[in-house]
Amino acid sequence: MVVEVKVPAEWKDIVPKKAQADEKVPEFIEKIVYPMNRLEGDLLPVSAFIDRADGTFPPGTTAYEKRGIAVNVPEWQSEHCIQCNQCAYVCPHAVIRPFLLNDEERKNAPDGTVTIEAKGKGLDGLHFKIQISPLDCTGCGNCADVCPAKQKALIMKPLESQLAEAPRWEYFAHRVSIKDNLMSKTTVKGSQFAKPLFEFSGACAGCGETPYIKLITQLYGDRMMIANATGCSSIYGGSAPATPYCVNADGCGPAWASSLFEDAAEYGYGMFLGVTKVRNRIVLAAEKYIEAGTSAELKAALREWMDGRDDPDNSRAASAKLIPLLEKDGGDLAAEILSFRDYLIKRSIWVFGGDGWAYDIGFGGLDHVIASGEDVNLLVLDTEVYSNTGGQSSKATPAAAVAQFAAAGKRTRKKDLGLMAMSYGYVYVAQVAMGASQNQFLKALLEAESYPGPSVIIAYSPCINHGLRAGMGKSQEESERAVESGYWQLYRYNPLLEKEGKNPFVLDSKEPKWDKFRDFLMGEVRYASLGREFPEIAEELFKSAEENARWRYNTYRRLAALDYTS
Repeated sequence: MVVEVKVPAEWKDIVPKKAQADEKVPEFIEKIVYPMNRLEGDLLPVSAFIDRADGTFPPGTTAYEKRGIAVNVPEWQSEHCIQCNQCAYVCPHAVIRPFLLNDEERKNAPDGTVTIEAKGKGLDGLHFKIQISPLDCTGCGNCADVCPAKQKALIMKPLESQLAEAPRWEYFAHRVSIKDNLMSKTTVKGSQFAKPLFEFSGACAGCGETPYIKLITQLYGDRMMIANATGCSSIYGGSAPATPYCVNADGCGPAWASSLFEDAAEYGYGMFLGVTKVRNRIVLAAEKYIEAGTSAELKAALREWMDGRDDPDNSRAASAKLIPLLEKDGGDLAAEILSFRDYLIKRSIWVFGGDGWAYDIGFGGLDHVIASGEDVNLLVLDTEVYSNTGGQSSKATPAAAVAQFAAAGKRTRKKDLGLMAMSYGYVYVAQVAMGASQNQFLKALLEAESYPGPSVIIAYSPCINHGLRAGMGKSQEESERAVESGYWQLYRYNPLLEKEGKNPFVLDSKEPKWDKFRDFLMGEVRYASLGREFPEIAEELFKSAEENARWRYNTYRRLAALDYTS
């Protein structure tokens, strides 16, 4: 049916008002980002990029988007909050965060700001607040869903009712100091007082991938280098001109670069080799410095750095002592070392990618890197399907799942990437699901990064391609259901334990409730649709899916029962 839409005649004479420049906005945002977001990027002259000829973009440009796309956003109920920080931990977009305020910061806060007394060892005299950025929120609701308080401390409210929180967010984000050294970052609560160095990405609302990345940047972001495989994580990680990776108060943050499916692991390996080469040059210069003769204080500082250079904490402490002494001393060797000052602190090298990369197209590279034995970390965001390109089946797709190129349900079992990596015997491997166990993922992350060799973390990541009947606001709960039903298992394989006479394989999953397996499948369209479209084969494939899950669990259980004492 064709309906005539009458356009007022006076509209033809409307002259668009030119937006006034915001003095607070950096020049790159004003002259590059805003025009590109207005789809006027083709009009930009080449000269606009004269300082960006190498293709690099400044970090943290997503903070200036303020899209305001959510229908509902969370409202903090201070009287019910137990200060667990789980809401911030699972937030896919880093838009809800806990803040600690001293008396001065509390005094200067915008009118109407509500805080409560901070609870926890070392937090005496501080004020606590959960703050939301309503214009950056996507409204998924996972924060409210995971809140464990007896009476929910977060309630989803219409965006319009929470717009007063926008200027309050600006105060908290820019004028309240980050106090991430008062509690251990090795706890769920303590980790969330650290600034996320991955924020406001354009990922789907409720994305199951981004919370994993966010936490990694909170722990290691100020010394990270990331090679990102093609896929969802490369799109929301760097969708020009949007860059969600940002910096801390000291100007330090992840160095991120996108690669291809085929060579992301090798790209990350190249980063490792490059960093190693530079740091070896620092060692040679330091040795020459000591041999040439210098003050006892500087000699001691150089030796301290060389002894602790492969430990992140020791290298950071030693660097803080060394740099002022080198600046004071001067000379060619001092200048050489100072030219590499950014490499004095041990780098954390990561490769990010989905199952399409890790299980399929980039598997050869992944295998090459873990076989090298070098200290490179690989995060596999497992959605069990090629999410970014429309939902094609991958080798991570389980039996019975409907996907492109598997329209009648996949017939073969899922590839076990973790077992393959474990076969080397010197690769750290973990299989995690944040919604099932926040602590298990945190423990795996800490172990993987500290392990002096290759590590692989395989993270279960609910995706819009799964067709969650409960909606993506339940993506964390879906992870929990996956583990509870036996669909997904949690484990950690740490080769260092074998050297202690312990079993390196730890099964973190409890005995599954197999009676819930079928219910889990039916909660996702990728499985439920099989029964509707192909009822004659659905039952057979559903049985196969459960048998495969049981087989995997029993395999892991046998590994966990092995005796390493003799």
